[in-house]
Amino acid sequence: MEHANNTITVRGSLEALPQFSHENHGRRFYRFVLQVPRLSGVVDSLPVIAEDSLIFPLDPCGGEMICVTGQIRSHNEKCDGRRRLVIFIFASAVTVEDGDPINDVMLEGPLCKEPVYRRTPLGREICDVMLAVPRLFHRADYLPCILWGRTAQEISLCHTSDRIRIYGRLQSRVYTKITEDGPVEKTAYEISALTAEFLPEEE
Repeated sequence: MEHANNTITVRGSLEALPQFSHENHGRRFYRFVLQVPRLSGVVDSLPVIAEDSLIFPLDPCGGEMICVTGQIRSHNEKCDGRRRLVIFIFASAVTVEDGDPINDVMLEGPLCKEPVYRRTPLGREICDVMLAVPRLFHRADYLPCILWGRTAQEISLCHTSDRIRIYGRLQSRVYTKITEDGPVEKTAYEISALTAEFLPEEE
C-alpha cells in the first residue's frame, strides 16, 4: 500500500486562506497553514500543500475546523547558496468539520544516520533520529524525529539502516538563528514520538 509507511491526520484551524503554491504537470497546488493546539496549550503551525480539487469543493458550513489526511513530505530547497530541508504535509483529503484537535502520525523507515542521544540540563533523556521513509519511484522523505525518556534510550542503541516505526505528532518549533544581518526567527518541524519500536528484518 502506497501510504502505509507514512500517514498523518491533523485537525485544526486555518491561519489564513489558502494561497497558490505551484503547478506541476497541469495540476495546481495551494498552500495553507493549519494551527493545531497541543494539550499543553502550545499551538503547532503546520504547512499543508493540497491540490485545488481538494480545496475548492470545501463546504464552510461543515464546521469550524479543517481536517487533513495525507503524508509528511520533505524536499531540499536552495536558499542563499545553501540547502535546507523543507517539511510539509501533502494532503490526500481535506474536509471541514467540528471536533477536537488531532495530530496523529505514523512513520516507518530506516535510519539514515546514527541516533544522537543526549540529556537536558535537567536530566531529561532525548534522542534525535532521521528517518528515510520510502516513497514511490525509489524516492524517500527524510524526516527528523525526536524521542524522549525510555523510548529515547531504546532507539539510541539502533544504527544506520535499522528500520524504525514511530507513532507521534508533527510539531513546529520557533528558534532564533544568528546571521550576518543579525538574529532571524525561523521555524523547524519535527516528529515528536509518543512510541517507537525497532523492526526486525523479517518484518
